[in-house]
Amino acid sequence: MRKVVVSEFVTLDGVMEAPNEWQGPFWHDDMGKYKFDELFVSDAMLLGRVTYEGFAAAWPSMTDEFGFADRMDSMPKFVASTTLKDPTWNASVIKGNVAEEVVRLKQQPGQDILVAGSADLIQTLMQHDLVDEYRLMVHPVVVGSGKRIFREGSAMTPLQLVNTQTFPSGVIVLTYRPARQEAAGETTE
Repeated sequence: MRKVVVSEFVTLDGVMEAPNEWQGPFWHDDMGKYKFDELFVSDAMLLGRVTYEGFAAAWPSMTDEFGFADRMDSMPKFVASTTLKDPTWNASVIKGNVAEEVVRLKQQPGQDILVAGSADLIQTLMQHDLVDEYRLMVHPVVVGSGKRIFREGSAMTPLQLVNTQTFPSGVIVLTYRPARQEAAGETTE
């Protein structure tokens, strides 16, 4: 079964919104390799409309010598939206029941399904217990306000820390899985 992996840039105060405004000073080439490896063990992206539109406006014009941009462009994207009409950039729209469609996607053969950005979609996935792994790339900065990955009013969700990785810039990746997986006998890496 495929995993839904939520991978986010976040601040120390949990903000995930507008990382372009605060993450730049903390970028390190090792982080680029981490994101490269993460992308290449995934074979689909699951996005909310706002994130999809931002990515679709930027990525098709990007190039690099390592194949990251080509992978981003060619990978199928599934966009949760009730308003998106004519998707491009190798995307299809999930217009009906998002939870049911994600369950169906997880049951198909393949690699991880990667979620980036997409704050509202993540809330839906969490409500339906569909996130298999959280990779939080925590940046050493406090921004004070913005959309948070774990919003006020979210249900209590026990998580199991399964990995940490530190980068020279002070960014730490914390990888968590819902504790339900540990209870079911799945092993950690």
